[in-house]
Amino acid sequence: MTEIINHSIPSRPDFAAIAAWIRPGAKVLDLGCGDGSLLRYLQDTRNISGYGVEIDDNNILSCFKNRINVIQSDLESGLSSFESGSFDYVILSQTLQAMKHTEGIIMEMLRVGKEGILSFPNFGYWKNRKQVISGHMPISETLPYQWYDTPNIHLCTLDDFEALCHQQGAHILERIVMNGKRRVRLLPNLMGVLAFYRLEQRKVMD
Repeated sequence: MTEIINHSIPSRPDFAAIAAWIRPGAKVLDLGCGDGSLLRYLQDTRNISGYGVEIDDNNILSCFKNRINVIQSDLESGLSSFESGSFDYVILSQTLQAMKHTEGIIMEMLRVGKEGILSFPNFGYWKNRKQVISGHMPISETLPYQWYDTPNIHLCTLDDFEALCHQQGAHILERIVMNGKRRVRLLPNLMGVLAFYRLEQRKVMD
């Protein structure tokens, strides 16, 4: 008998932040879905349907074990296999910083989905800044790698990301910034560890 892991209990604050933006029964595409934990959580808590996209063989196997619909594909090659507007939400959770073609994946998310939801570690967090000032690349819970083996190639701050959204015509609907389980409202670019954004393609006025 296949064991199905229940990821709803205990609740992960990062998963809960994403779930709060998703309409019950929605159709969701999770890019770089890993072992399918987020999709499983959304199935359990929001009754969503959808797919994950993942490239790692071990993660693909984990998705199958958890009865997650998954497609093996490299995100860097784009989302051309998906029709425009075919999902209610397209999620990119803590994967943006590892993408080579950052602008392209954001635009593809907003083409395929009615809304895009992204999360990423905030490089502007004060402890990261402190490590840089001391002469070292930051290492933390959200940035756990050494400089020589990190998959992260495009780290950014909240201000950097919002400037990119403006440049690319992506309209920011909502933003949540967190430090552990706590939501950060004061000086988020300095005090926030993890950022969450809900986006849509900017509507062109007639």
